Amino acid sequence: MNSRRDFLKTASLSTMGGMFFGASSFGSLSGLRSDETPLQTTKPGRMNLSWKPYDLALRHVFTLAGSSRTSTQGIQVEIELDGVVGYGEASMPPYLGESKASVIEFLSRVDLSTFKSPFELEDILNYVDGITENNTAAKASIDIALHDLVGKLIGQPWHKIWGLDKEKAPSTMFTIGIDTPEVVKTKTQEASHFNILKVKLGRNDKSDREMIESVRAVSNQPIAVDANQGWKDKFYALDMVEWLHEQGVVLVEQPMSKKQHDDIAWITERSSLPIMADESLQRLSDVPKLHGIFSGVNIKLMKCTGMREAWKILNLARALQMKVMVGCMTETSCAISAAAQLSPAVDWADLDGNLLIANDIYDGVKVVDGKLQLNDRPGLGIVPLNKN
Repeated sequence: MNSRRDFLKTASLSTMGGMFFGASSFGSLSGLRSDETPLQTTKPGRMNLSWKPYDLALRHVFTLAGSSRTSTQGIQVEIELDGVVGYGEASMPPYLGESKASVIEFLSRVDLSTFKSPFELEDILNYVDGITENNTAAKASIDIALHDLVGKLIGQPWHKIWGLDKEKAPSTMFTIGIDTPEVVKTKTQEASHFNILKVKLGRNDKSDREMIESVRAVSNQPIAVDANQGWKDKFYALDMVEWLHEQGVVLVEQPMSKKQHDDIAWITERSSLPIMADESLQRLSDVPKLHGIFSGVNIKLMKCTGMREAWKILNLARALQMKVMVGCMTETSCAISAAAQLSPAVDWADLDGNLLIANDIYDGVKVVDGKLQLNDRPGLGIVPLNKN
């Protein structure tokens, strides 16, 4: 009862932005360092931010329409306040244009000493967003850590703070990257316990059809397709969409370049399948521009600067009667669990990034019988497995 009274005194929920504000006096953020070494000391009554590079090792070579990689650069972030630690993460696949160096340089520029409380999420994150124009993964790392910290101070997970029922969390897709027919069949069989697969296409017609046929040779699971902007002609793209529909595909992500919105709108108008925006969606301001062009949007924390803006994108897309999907990069269970807090409110989830790596360092959201299973731990619902 006392904890409930304390909570009601210190926080109130903003329904549209989904943010908490409070009159608590937790102190102000301390200055940050510019090297890669985590802070060794903390200041009572202040939030102490530290970070450390941590590359993510992929279990298998991951191939998209235009690239392949075996690892992803990452930065792990912590914000500590009087013994309570919030965890965050920046994941930087090459196509985002960020790196460990750029994230560290960004973090070293942040000065949050003027803010009185970690509950001032709107003001804090507006300031962070205004430091530079881009650096979205770096911004997301701070956003995620602050949300984890605030949730722990409140004593509730974010799906509850947002008023969501964890039992409504959907199944997550499991991604099959572009590969040889033999490898695709093997990967598909290994993913038999997932309820829906995500298949990467966009290399060329022969490869694309081989990918789908290889999956279908060993599985009848529903398929989501991500063309990663790989198709160049709208007539060909529409033909592929209709063929994919016949193969049991349930949606297609980003069939053409984000510069070809007129062609994508033409496809969406004629398509038997939902056409979802991926590369075309970066920030909240993009959503109204995509209405009438795509059927829906795929939200990724590393592109939209984190949980605060992801929640706003979700609500705006719903207001525009668009479909909503929540996706991920290659990430540990930190960022995956952060994104999973939104999952009970979406149509589809593609949150398998932590399952694709061999060196996760957190215990968080689980996948049980193919379905996301959120826990009731406060904040993101994660616990560190080790402290490398």
